[in-house]
Amino acid sequence: MKKALVHDWFSVCAGAEKCVESFTNIWDDFEIFSLIDFLSDKDRDNVLKGKRAHTSFIQNLPMSKEKYRNYLPLFPFAIEQFDLSEFDLILSSSHAVAKGVLVHSNQLHISYVHTPIRYAWDLYHQYLKESELDRGLKGKLAKYFLHKIRIWDMSTINRVDCYIANSHYIARRIKKIYNKDSEVIYPPVDVGKFELKEKKEDFYMTASRMVPYKKIDLVVEAFSKTDKKLVVIGDGTDMNKIKSKASKNIEILGYQDDKTMIDMMQRATAFVFAAEEDFGIVPVEAQACGTPVICLSKGGTKETVIDMVTGIHFAEQNLSGLLNAINKFEKNIDIFEPANIRKNALKFSKERFETEIKNFIDKKY
Repeated sequence: MKKALVHDWFSVCAGAEKCVESFTNIWDDFEIFSLIDFLSDKDRDNVLKGKRAHTSFIQNLPMSKEKYRNYLPLFPFAIEQFDLSEFDLILSSSHAVAKGVLVHSNQLHISYVHTPIRYAWDLYHQYLKESELDRGLKGKLAKYFLHKIRIWDMSTINRVDCYIANSHYIARRIKKIYNKDSEVIYPPVDVGKFELKEKKEDFYMTASRMVPYKKIDLVVEAFSKTDKKLVVIGDGTDMNKIKSKASKNIEILGYQDDKTMIDMMQRATAFVFAAEEDFGIVPVEAQACGTPVICLSKGGTKETVIDMVTGIHFAEQNLSGLLNAINKFEKNIDIFEPANIRKNALKFSKERFETEIKNFIDKKY
C-alpha cells in the first residue's frame, strides 16, 4: 500500500502537527506533501521523522516563511498541483485546503478534519472585524477571495471518502457545512509528560497564543476585577492589548519553555480558558496535572472538561459569564479531586489516538 500524507502547512509545531506526528508514528513510509515546510530540525525529527515534505510553489514566493497566509487566495490552486495518482491511500490532515487534493476513483482518501476553514465559514464575520477587513477596498477584496474559497471548498467535499472529526463539535460543523457524516477520534495529548500534583498554590493560570479568538484579553480583564493572582503565558499580536488590561495582580510572563509551562500548570489552583476551540489540547494537559479548568461550555472544552467534576463551565463568552464561573469555582473548590481530574485526561492519550486511527484506516482499507 503506497501512502501519501497531506498537511496544510508546516510552519510551527502546534496541535495539528501533533496529529501528524502520531500518523508518522503509526506508519513511517508516508510520502509527505504540504503547501510549505519551514519546520525546525528538532520538530522535523519528531513530526516528520526527519523527512522533508514535498512543497508547492508557495514555498518559493517572497516572504513565504513569515507571510504565507497572505497567499491564501492561491492555496486551492496550489494544493491541486500535487500529483498523488500513484498512491493507494491518501490521508489528509486538514484545517484549510489539504482535503482538496485531487484523487481518482481507485484511491482511498481519508481526511482528519481539525475544522472546516474557520475564516471562510462560521468565523467569517468575526475574522473580518478583528482583521479590520470589514470595510474599504481591502475588505472588499478579502470578502471576494473568501467567497471564492467557499465555492472551491464545497467543490471538494466528494474528493474525501471518509471524514474523521477531532470532536463532536467539529462533526456537527462538517455535517452542517458539507452534509457529510464523520467518525469522531479525539486528537492525541501527550498526557505522559504531565505529572499529577495534588497540592495546589494560590494562583490561577492561562496560556495561549495571544490572538483575538483565544480571548486572553477577556481572561485578563476578568481577573483585573478581582484580587486573585493570575499568571499569563504566551505571546502574539494581542500582547499590547492584553498588557493594557492587566492590573497589579496579573503577571504576564510572555513565551515560556515547556518546563516552565508544566511547572505552572501543576501548581496552579485552576487553569482558565475562554476560547471556543475545535478541541483544545492545553485544557486537557492542565487536567493531566490534576488541575481543574474553568472554561467555555462550547466547542471542544464542553467535551473534554466535565462540569463540576474536572472544572467549571460558563455559558457566555463575556465578562459576567467568566466572573460568575470564577466565583462558582471559589465556592466549590473543595469538590475537585486532582486524581479524578487526571483520570479524565488519560482518555485523550496519544496511545489511544494512534490505536483508534490505525484501526479505523485498516478497517476502511
